[in-house]
Amino acid sequence: MDATDRTAEGADGAEGQAVSFSWPEPDIALATFNRPRELNTLSLELLAELDAALDRAVAGGARCLVLTGSGRAFCVGAHLKYFTAGDGRIGSGRFALRDNYLAHITRVFDRIEALPIPVIAAINGFALGGGCEMALSCDLRIIADGARIGVPEVRIGALAGAGGVQKLHRLVGRGKAMEWILLGTHIEPADALAHGLVTAVVPADRVLDEALAWAKRFRIAGPRAVEQSKMAVHLCGDADLANARRIGLEALSMLIDGPEWQEGMAAFMQKREPRFPGRS
Repeated sequence: MDATDRTAEGADGAEGQAVSFSWPEPDIALATFNRPRELNTLSLELLAELDAALDRAVAGGARCLVLTGSGRAFCVGAHLKYFTAGDGRIGSGRFALRDNYLAHITRVFDRIEALPIPVIAAINGFALGGGCEMALSCDLRIIADGARIGVPEVRIGALAGAGGVQKLHRLVGRGKAMEWILLGTHIEPADALAHGLVTAVVPADRVLDEALAWAKRFRIAGPRAVEQSKMAVHLCGDADLANARRIGLEALSMLIDGPEWQEGMAAFMQKREPRFPGRS
């Protein structure tokens, strides 16, 4: 299918999918969690379809991927059925680990963070537990003014085990992360914005449109430069200053004299907008 045909494609696949995939713009992919009655919990089905959506976005040449939920939740995290014994009793956490459920969640979240294109979470409603951790794996977070975000696992005697503790600390600092994690806070959007947890707060009926507007802004940048910059930011978060500088220089060396570098320099000298090639 030609890229110009994608906006007419809409959500494809059979009705009943856990994740619907579409191209709202020829170069912007959208994955929508489609289990509203379950508040878009992380079933194995949803994880597998999200994994496939990541592949489709990159293979299709997307400049950005937007994730959102249907209904009143973005995603409320792990499905408790994976933490119950055969007779339905809660408490067989070792079974869940042995069955690789949590490992599967972590792998998909790591893939989101490592994707070579920007990923935006359009948080339409509750983003709690693993749903918050998924949003933290994204590069930008646009949240509806009535939504809530947080890692309240301490309220059920657990913790955010798929990277949420580390990523929240990295984003907002130790003090605020400690408060929110230890209290299991359902964070209000205004508070999340004030501490840099989210990029923007908008009315609920505008959250997807706002995320798509942000996605379009990446068109001004070279795709390869965006990929290398994203990688450098993530790696520098876990590095000391010397290593952070080294990582930045290594990323820059991957770009110098490449086609984006040459076009960017030529455009600057000619006082025009650059015409970057698409992602290869």
